[in-house]
Amino acid sequence: MMSPFQQTVLHILRGGPPETGIPDRVRAEIRAREATSERLIGWIQLGLVLFFTTLYAIAPRAEGSAGFNFVPFALGAYFLFTVLRLFLSYRFELPRWYLLISIGVDMALLVGLIFSFHIQYNQHPTFYLKTPTLMYVFIFIGLRALRFDPRFVLTTGLVAMAGWLGLVFYAALADMDHMRVTRNYVEYLTGNTILIGAELDKTIVILAVTIILSVALYRGRSMLIEATREHAAATDLRRFFAPEVAASITGADTALQAGEGSLREAAILYADIRSFTGTSATLPPETVLAVLAEYQNLAVEVINQEGGRVDKFLGDGILATFGAVHPSQTYAADALKAASRLVAAVEANQEAFRAAGWPVSLRVGTAVAAGPVTVGVIGSRNRLEFTVIGDAVNRAAKLEDANKVQKSKALTDRATWELARAQGYREPAAEERPAISVAGVERPLDLVVFAD
Repeated sequence: MMSPFQQTVLHILRGGPPETGIPDRVRAEIRAREATSERLIGWIQLGLVLFFTTLYAIAPRAEGSAGFNFVPFALGAYFLFTVLRLFLSYRFELPRWYLLISIGVDMALLVGLIFSFHIQYNQHPTFYLKTPTLMYVFIFIGLRALRFDPRFVLTTGLVAMAGWLGLVFYAALADMDHMRVTRNYVEYLTGNTILIGAELDKTIVILAVTIILSVALYRGRSMLIEATREHAAATDLRRFFAPEVAASITGADTALQAGEGSLREAAILYADIRSFTGTSATLPPETVLAVLAEYQNLAVEVINQEGGRVDKFLGDGILATFGAVHPSQTYAADALKAASRLVAAVEANQEAFRAAGWPVSLRVGTAVAAGPVTVGVIGSRNRLEFTVIGDAVNRAAKLEDANKVQKSKALTDRATWELARAQGYREPAAEERPAISVAGVERPLDLVVFAD
């Protein structure tokens, strides 16, 4: 059984926390972000090599150089490699082995350039140990941090540390007859000698920065995975709820609890397919679902266009709200427009329903009722539902059932009708039916048929 520390070290070496239980779509999004990071790294590297090339071209030459100058060749070769790497990153996802080779090229360039200084200036190898060019190693380590994968930062740091130690050992062993190791700090700074403590300090700093960044990236990658998972969940949530409802859930400052809600003036629309249960019993399940998808896509489009939001799908039924999710000054008028448009749209799309497999004409009944409703969260501690509650909800459901008795396609009550007219609804009523008893409603209602 590994300790938490051993598990953390193992996870860092593996690139982060385990991704078990993470959906494939979340993994795909993480890979897409990593690919974007690799392209960003490539552009930054290209910018750096162009900057240093420009700086090298315009800066005054350092005096004392008598040997072969490797700098322009190193910059040219690295420029070509960076362009190739950037080009390939746009063609496909760069494999890990290629990224490791890229790290090797980065460090080989830096170590090789540092090594060449004693040749260029005709000095003992201890000469290059004083060069400030070593500081560029932190640029390469920092670039690898952009990917949010601790493995590559750790690899870059360890390769850099190994390269520097190789330079130190070469400098120490290059002239065994005249040992250049010293313990005098002044002699170290002013001559071609090696101070072991100073070189260990540089190595320790490289290792410390590498480890700190790796641990930080491990924690960052954990948060990245969790954030990506939550982002995918929030995106999915917006497909189950109206955008405003999903935003109120994901953006809540505190965890939502059952019983939270607010009172709104709203209109409720119910829509239901006629004879759906009996007809669907004779059809294959895939045909039933195809017809439902065709109808629901049509209905949702009409409802959204009129400013409504689908609260829930009830099998072949739809419950939509107007003015409940966000306040509206024309909620009743918008609901009547949506109901009448839905009836007309279903009539106009019979060919699509037949193509989906519905054997008879598809007919719908709609009803609208307006009034105060409570918009909020209901359910238990572990199972919540965002919904609307109120007399208008019950009345709309009962009016939709009354369509079957009244032989109508769209019903509302007089109070809702007059409110809609006051809000700008101008379509004429098909028929008014006063004092009608509606099942489930205590008192008779004055009904208005507003769509043939």
